[in-house]
Amino acid sequence: MDMSEKGAIIRIRGLKNSFGDQIVHDGLDLDVRRGEILGVVGGSGTGKSVLMRSIVGLQQPVAGTIEVFGEPIAGRSEEEAQDMRRRWGVLFQGGALFSTLTVAENVQVPLREFYGDLDDRLLDEIAAYKVAMSGLPAEAGPKYPSELSGGMRKRAGLARALALDPELLFLDEPTAGLDPIGAANFDELTESLKKTLGLTVFLITHDLDTLYAICDRVAVLADKRVIAVGTIPELLALDHPWIQEYFNGPRGRVAADATKRHSGNGRDADRPMTELGA
Repeated sequence: MDMSEKGAIIRIRGLKNSFGDQIVHDGLDLDVRRGEILGVVGGSGTGKSVLMRSIVGLQQPVAGTIEVFGEPIAGRSEEEAQDMRRRWGVLFQGGALFSTLTVAENVQVPLREFYGDLDDRLLDEIAAYKVAMSGLPAEAGPKYPSELSGGMRKRAGLARALALDPELLFLDEPTAGLDPIGAANFDELTESLKKTLGLTVFLITHDLDTLYAICDRVAVLADKRVIAVGTIPELLALDHPWIQEYFNGPRGRVAADATKRHSGNGRDADRPMTELGA
């Protein structure tokens, strides 16, 4: 076992997912290192969200193994599975808030599910704290999702994902639909929370600015598997056509130039890369 495997908070080997005759993943391997923000990218239909759903137990794989926190997610009792779910939070694409509940009540949903004996006053205090942590004003707590902007709904979903003080945070297209300023603010919030709370972040995105700005490494899905994992400079050294087209296209060059202007030379270019099945 190499050091990257030893420090992995998520370890996936030989994963296969399919829907009927359509095979989405076949022989997919991936390690997510503790304490990193891992960006996950791939073309349409490569199963980025399916991969996330497999990790959190919402999608049953056909084959392969998934370990989280050093333990397999398969074959666990309901109590054991619940203990594991308590240690991660998920922000689904679009926020996935309950429309009939206020923001504060949405944040309280996982608290009531896992800690049913908490009194209402404590629930209100925790919800208010998580709302503030997500960057929302206090007056957002009693509002309903329909009364919020798209960016505020994302932050409300993030507040709910943080409700149980998770070690691991899953974000599915968190900046989709946001304007550039809102997206940049969400990126800054994500990185700040990662540093402050010691989170590991599994981040699905199409946003090149996000990849350049906050991701320690990027995993590329293509050909039904993860073809490479590394920093962006390392990925750019590969000759895979999709990687070159994605990062060296017009939008990729704009994002790269913006990052260079901001930081001088990009992010962590000296970290070693892991290629899985490339």
